[in-house]
Parts: sequence; structure tokens; C-alpha cells
Amino acid sequence: MSDHAHDHHHAHDDHDHHHAHDGYDHHRAQGVWRFVPHALTPHSHDAADRIDDAVEGSVRGIRAVGISFAVLFATALVQLVVTLLSGSVALLADTIHNFSDAFTAIPLALAFLVGRRSPTRRYTYGFGRAEDLAGLVVIVMIAASAVLAGYEAVRRLVDPLSPTHLPWVAAAGAIGFVGNELVAQYRIRVGRAIGSAALVADGQHARTDGFTSLAVLGGAAGTALGAPIVDPIVGLVITVAIAGVLWTAGRDVLRRLMDAVDPAVVGEAERVVGAVPGVLGVAGVRMRWIGHRMHAEIEVDVDESAPLKDAHATAHRAERELVDHVPGVSSALVHAYPGHRVA
Repeated sequence: MSDHAHDHHHAHDDHDHHHAHDGYDHHRAQGVWRFVPHALTPHSHDAADRIDDAVEGSVRGIRAVGISFAVLFATALVQLVVTLLSGSVALLADTIHNFSDAFTAIPLALAFLVGRRSPTRRYTYGFGRAEDLAGLVVIVMIAASAVLAGYEAVRRLVDPLSPTHLPWVAAAGAIGFVGNELVAQYRIRVGRAIGSAALVADGQHARTDGFTSLAVLGGAAGTALGAPIVDPIVGLVITVAIAGVLWTAGRDVLRRLMDAVDPAVVGEAERVVGAVPGVLGVAGVRMRWIGHRMHAEIEVDVDESAPLKDAHATAHRAERELVDHVPGVSSALVHAYPGHRVA
């Protein structure tokens, strides 16, 4: 058996494994030598351009950002009206953040739409990376909102102004909390379900917005008790909270861009493939996210005395097990080598 005995690719399609063995009769050609060239060439059993779970994920992602945009935009409009009436800098910071969070839906929606395009000869892995680039846009918008909110808070500390219409300020803060928490739960749930780091980051952003909206209540209470300086101080607290979200969300998005995956997922892939009959050992695992799809490439050892068709079948089983049992994996490429090879 050759050192590189077999490469085989498998993609997931709505949990339905149809394998078009085009020209498969040549596997039965006279003698093993007619089979060798085919076995040594990476090949796929997938129909081109089919709709799979990743497309369904894109549809869910677009729906999530659309609904959350509507909720957050309405929330921010209500807060803006109260901000203009009251002059509360704490509510202003929260309003800025909510508008920022609402408008992050635009790059995310565009990314999900672009990600649905089929691979081309130039972009052979497809366009899923657009989603990760949208994550960078989200990070920039979070940073901008932190800077603007911080600036307004410091300016109001230097030039104090007592806010008015305090009951309305408190009510706007409560509305901001409810709207953001609903959006946060929805975005995070959908983002985790489809494996979208950008959507999860945006959900975390909204969750922090919700808690900072509660801080607006503290600013209103302080002013009502005769300490108007509490209002800009709360604005600074909100700025710090935004910076915390920036750190967490930025870390997650940059890790995704650097092809980072959870080590536990790598371990699970090794366990699943190692348990496949015919696999003597797992020599190497490489996994990467492309948008909200995970691709895996794994090297396995097989019996060096086994016929090449058995290596083919073993690789095929390993790929199916990976896609079926490792969360997030939508396509896999298994390289089968004779056991006990020299690296």
C-alpha cells in the first residue's frame, strides 16, 4: 500500500447521506492496479451546490438579526426621546449603545447572505468567512460606542447638569433592560445553535446593554436624592461595562479568525474517529470554522495489509461518524495511511 493510501471527503446534508458514486464501476476493474490511481486521488461523494444545514443556519441567522434589529431599534428610539427631554447622560450612554447594537444587525445580515453563496474556483471553501469579518465590524462598533459614551460622561462630570423627568428616565432604563435581555437570549441561542461566533458576540453585547440599562435607574435615583453627579458616574460605569464586552467579544471573534476551536471538540473528534472499526489510531486532527460551519481534516492509521477498498470504507465510516456525532462539523476529509508508518 502507498504511503498516502487514501483521501476521502464527506459533507453533511440535512442528516441525509446520499453519496453519488459517479463512475464507481471502476472500483471493480480488473485487478487492484486499476483501483490504485483512484484511491490515491482525493475525491468527493457529494453532489455540487446542494442546500445543507449551513444554508439553513444562514436563514436562521438572518431571521435572528432582523428580529433583534426591530426590537433594539424601537427600544433605542424610546430612550432617545426620553434622553432629549431629560438630559440624562447615563441614559444617553445607554441609548448610544443600544443604537450601536441595533445597527450591528446590518453587517451580520449581509454576511449571512454572502455566506449562502456556493463555492467558486477562486473561493473554494465558500464565503463563510464573511461572517467572521462581520464580527470585526461588530467589534469596531462596540469600541466606538464605548468611546462616545465615555466622552459624554466625562464631559458631564466637568460641566454638571441635573437631568429632569426622572420617572421617565427610570422607565426608559427598564425598557432598555427588557429589550436587550430578550434580544440577547435570542441571539445567543441562535448563534450557538448554528455555530456563529459573530452572532454570539452580538448577543453578549446586547446582554451587557441590558445590565447597563438597569444602571440608568441608579443614576435617576441618585439625582432624585439630591446627588446629580451619580448620573455621569453611572455613564462611566456603563462605559467600563461596554469595554468589558469589547474584550470578550473581540477575543472570541479574533480566535475564530485565527482558526481556533475548542480543544474539547478536537478531543471528541479523536475519540469518535478512534472508535471506528478499522481505525488503528488517529495521527493528526485539524479543525477550523468557516463562518458557522466547521471543517475537519484527520489522518488515521489503518491496517497496512488491508485492501485499498477497505481503507476507502474505513475513511468513509470515519467521516460519517464525525459529521453525525461531533457538534458543528459539517464536512470532513479523512486521510488513511498504512499503520506504523515512519513520519
